[in-house]
Amino acid sequence: MEDEFKVDAPSAGSKAVHEKDKLSAGDIMKATIRSGDSSILPKKGDLIIFHYTTSTMSGVIVESTRLQHGGKGVPTRLVLGKSKMIRGWEEGIPTMGKGEIAMLKVKPEFHFGDKEFEGNVRDGYPKNEELMFEVELIDFFPVKVISDDLGVLKRILREGEGWETPRQPYEVRVWLSWRTSTEKGFVPLHNDKPFHFALGNGQVPAGLEQGISTMTRREKSIIFVSRDHLTEASLISDLPNDTDEIQFEVEMIQIIQVRDLVGDGQVVKRRVQDGRGDFPMDCPLQDCIMRIHYKGYLPKANGLIFYDSRKDNPGGEPVVFGSDEGLVPEALEMCVKLMLPGEIATVRSTSEYAYDKFKRPDLVPEGADVEWEVELIDFEKAKDWSGLTFQEIMDDADRIKAIGNRLFKEEKYNLAKAKYEKILREFNHVNPQSEDETKTFLQARYQLHLNVAACFQKIDDHVKAIESCNKVLDENPNHVKALYRRGMSYLAVADFNEAKSDFNAMLIIDKTVESDVKAALAKLRKRQQEAEANARKQFKGLFDKKPGELSMAEQDESNNEKGTSDVAREQEVIPDSSDLTKDSSSGEAERNLALNHQYWRNWFKRPAAFRQSIFWTPLYALCFFCVVIAILIAFWKG
Repeated sequence: MEDEFKVDAPSAGSKAVHEKDKLSAGDIMKATIRSGDSSILPKKGDLIIFHYTTSTMSGVIVESTRLQHGGKGVPTRLVLGKSKMIRGWEEGIPTMGKGEIAMLKVKPEFHFGDKEFEGNVRDGYPKNEELMFEVELIDFFPVKVISDDLGVLKRILREGEGWETPRQPYEVRVWLSWRTSTEKGFVPLHNDKPFHFALGNGQVPAGLEQGISTMTRREKSIIFVSRDHLTEASLISDLPNDTDEIQFEVEMIQIIQVRDLVGDGQVVKRRVQDGRGDFPMDCPLQDCIMRIHYKGYLPKANGLIFYDSRKDNPGGEPVVFGSDEGLVPEALEMCVKLMLPGEIATVRSTSEYAYDKFKRPDLVPEGADVEWEVELIDFEKAKDWSGLTFQEIMDDADRIKAIGNRLFKEEKYNLAKAKYEKILREFNHVNPQSEDETKTFLQARYQLHLNVAACFQKIDDHVKAIESCNKVLDENPNHVKALYRRGMSYLAVADFNEAKSDFNAMLIIDKTVESDVKAALAKLRKRQQEAEANARKQFKGLFDKKPGELSMAEQDESNNEKGTSDVAREQEVIPDSSDLTKDSSSGEAERNLALNHQYWRNWFKRPAAFRQSIFWTPLYALCFFCVVIAILIAFWKG
């Protein structure tokens, strides 16, 4: 021995749970038998690999990992700070260098005699005696813990590129080799080509798949997989099943991205060739002009090609389109947005996201599923307004607005709304310098808010349509077009008083819209009459019968009447340069419910109607009863 036993100082790798148990002289003592490389010491999170032999103070060997002392000859592997280990090792091993052999003299309360130790100890083990532990630290290195039970660990040999890692249902191509914990050399799985498999299909052991799922492109690592994680694998059948651990050396060649874009398998993108840059930072996610080549197939028609841009376009020119402009099928655009320049991918789509809502090529039958092979050549990001003049900004805004108007006419209201809202966001950073510029800017912004309101009306979201109109009226209360559009939304939700107020305000502001106001008020009266008729029908006979007598009035009336006819959708009568003048109304059932609600809310605002209503007698009695109760309470408190 080079040194006599000495008190071992607490190490950086000690668990915090032991901080309350301060070491005293003689609790854990260490003597160095053979020095190692002490320039780097083990730290928390490192995998430590060591042989040990445990003996009593009289020299009787209790257990060992070494063959000559009855062990298996396999070193122990533990993760400092995470694996369960005795306090003597936890304090002593972090003071050792690689290759060092030391003797640790440990009192019972700091080895298996510790009452808080959670590990298993065999019967007859002298856990209540002071023990000697001869430890040889073979190696240590940092590892990433993959599984909570420490059954899967990863040692990175070479850092990868980017941050994208594979997950189900991705596919990967890797160089793969393996060895048991007792072997020194790795055995390659394939010598001539990378190993290709899909995640989530049980093609490789579960522990190996867990480790590979944490790897990035071009990363090289060793994955340690314990017996419990060595599940059966359909593509790797010759692994030994009598070992406690297998180590896999893995080099990631390619991550084949496979994405289910809508979550139900209707649109699936599969990367065939890697692109340039990092996903998704270098993808055309929004507001880009994209240049692609693509070929369309019919998988259920023996792969019939119905379109090939390289052959069908004049001069083989690529297809050029902007984000969210509705110029290519929805599924195709969704996938292109997630591609890198130079990437080639295949896209499988059901008809719903392919050509059901898009102009169908002649060779594509109605309701047919399709597949595209797509190459993203490059893309151009949206123009940056920060360096443009005011007129250049307004010209670009008009260009984007024109795209929105086209989408609106094509009844792609959400896409149209997105274009208008994009301009409004950019307008937050525009500062007009002159009075004329300010006037032009405000008119453009008002029109965009009203176009957004028109889109909300078309998708029957009148509450948000009203909010959009309010953004104009808060700044310009006399904006006739905003009053009209808001009034139509109030009418759609059966808020007749607010609608009437907006229509009358229009007439006060501009006498030239008198005919338009009269038409709107006529429409209002018609819907109000419908609401009243529906209310009378719904509540007729509820209060005019004697107790216990069933009223059949509603049933008789429903048998004799044909029901209220639908209100026809009418065009707005106020001119609009953007052609967004069509009014939209709610579904019949929803509208009738809103009409009934508004009818009864307005009913009690009219005293004459209230006196004649069917609620007069019971409500009068209820009010009288409440007054009497109030008097009695006041008298009792007095």
